[in-house]
Amino acid sequence: MCGIIGYIGNKQATPILMEGLRRMEYRGYDSAGIVTKQEGNFQLVRAYGKVSALADKIGGHSPAGTIGIGHTRWATHGPPNEHNAHPHLANRIALVHNGIIENYEELKEELIKDGVVFASETDSEVLAWLIEREYSGDLFTAVLKALQKVRGTYGIAVLASVGDNRLIAARRGSPILVGHTGGGWCVASDGAALAGKCSQVLYLDDEEVVACSEDGCQLYDTHGNPKTRGMTDFNMPVETIEKQGHAHFLMKEIAEQPEVIERALSITDSAPVLDDGAAKNLEHIMITACGTASHAGLFAKYLLERWCGVPVSVEFSSEFRYRGAILPGASLGIVISQSGETADTIAALGELKRRAIPTVGIVNVVGSTIAREVDEVRYLHVGPEISVASTKAFTMQVIMLLRLGLELGLQRGHIDQELADEINAAFQELPGQMQLVIDQAAAIADRAIAFKDFEHAFYLGRDLLYPIAMEGSLKLKEISYVHSEAYPSGEMKHGAIALIDKNLFSVCLLGKGELFEKSVSNLAEIQARSGIVLVITDDQKHASRHPDALFIQTGHQVTAPLVFNVVLQLVAYFIADGRGCPIDQPRNLAKSVTVE
Repeated sequence: MCGIIGYIGNKQATPILMEGLRRMEYRGYDSAGIVTKQEGNFQLVRAYGKVSALADKIGGHSPAGTIGIGHTRWATHGPPNEHNAHPHLANRIALVHNGIIENYEELKEELIKDGVVFASETDSEVLAWLIEREYSGDLFTAVLKALQKVRGTYGIAVLASVGDNRLIAARRGSPILVGHTGGGWCVASDGAALAGKCSQVLYLDDEEVVACSEDGCQLYDTHGNPKTRGMTDFNMPVETIEKQGHAHFLMKEIAEQPEVIERALSITDSAPVLDDGAAKNLEHIMITACGTASHAGLFAKYLLERWCGVPVSVEFSSEFRYRGAILPGASLGIVISQSGETADTIAALGELKRRAIPTVGIVNVVGSTIAREVDEVRYLHVGPEISVASTKAFTMQVIMLLRLGLELGLQRGHIDQELADEINAAFQELPGQMQLVIDQAAAIADRAIAFKDFEHAFYLGRDLLYPIAMEGSLKLKEISYVHSEAYPSGEMKHGAIALIDKNLFSVCLLGKGELFEKSVSNLAEIQARSGIVLVITDDQKHASRHPDALFIQTGHQVTAPLVFNVVLQLVAYFIADGRGCPIDQPRNLAKSVTVE
């Protein structure tokens, strides 16, 4: 969600802070700001809008100083404007904060009684004033004392104008990492801010604090006890977070899918998630995720039940922890998150751990919170995903889930090696099939652009194509702002068909297989009511009957839906582009949702 960057060293801080903020723009934000310190004085610059607005405000008068912090804000408490933007100043204290201080109202009332006058409507400024009240020359101690008083989540970076020249950072439920750069140290909430700058980083765990000076950094717990932990190798080349000639990151990441799948399939992850005994005794698999990742989980449910012979449930992370779900004792929890920092999913993981259920995490970001807290982690290996709307990560989430299903199915003796070999061979053929779709992007654009002025859409698919319809519908909503809903094709006639009119278009996914004729019948029901339809099919005979249909070549029935999905990604992209939408940074959305 929000982005934090901090620097302390022997170089001017402003260029480093601004570069870090630009690299985190993809996360979603509505305002930005930096503060530097020089000779006991803070120099604060904030702006409503994009980092470019902040850069314009700075102009040629770059704030001087070799220590500073910066932030991109995504509004929670108080509307997006300049006075709610970070950093927040509280006399001698400057602070940037990600997360939510849940008891900020009672703390604010207490501080107002002490004579504090607040300049913003945020919960974050309350924390700055708490630290100021505790500050007597030792910033580290003041931060620790203030943190003991707050409930909620935080990733913070803090400076003092006088008396203490350190940069203090801390985390509870919101990511912070620290890396050494030439001539100094950086703290950040996102590895993208440190791309090309650091070869090793330290990921803070919850309830940890780090104190950085020019000479080094020391890790502590929130009680002030020193801790020792080695740094993690960090390799994020700058070119991986650049568009490399594409108009948008989203198009770059769609186009990368054949390559990243091929590369990821060549990597063998760690040992089996369960030993053979636990796998054979398995009674239930629970998948928990949010948004796109939940669609990957639903796709996997269809196949994992067939392959493993146990019931599979897919839970929205935001609901699971609170509804008192009943799970069999011999369950396996699968936790999915591209960033590994999704707050709702981390909370669901905590509930699974509380129940002593073994967990496996499927994440993209190495060293992320979920990666560190699950019993076993499987990385996607797709590289940074910069566009807010997920594409390549979704594809690989599905593949990793299916690979895990094959592993468990073999352990349980519910499938044989012949089936596993068949599916793995289909995975190897998938990059070439996806490339054929990407190569016909111009033809897809010609069809998609015809729907750019519609405000409503239905996406329809059966069996494995239903989760793909859900994901395609979500992509359209996310980046084009078109209201869209997805249904299993057979459910259309149970109510939703009443909405068919000239103002709505339907996307019908017709996949070869035993349900093909039923899907064609569902399409006919829409057409009989003069519905406007975009047909996508891998059946050549049917495509030849409908000259406006998009025909694609697919392979195995298990992987074919992922080829359909690339078409839907491109359809959403070209509709959004035709509507003039900000494709990589849709309004109100953030790449990593770090608050519940």
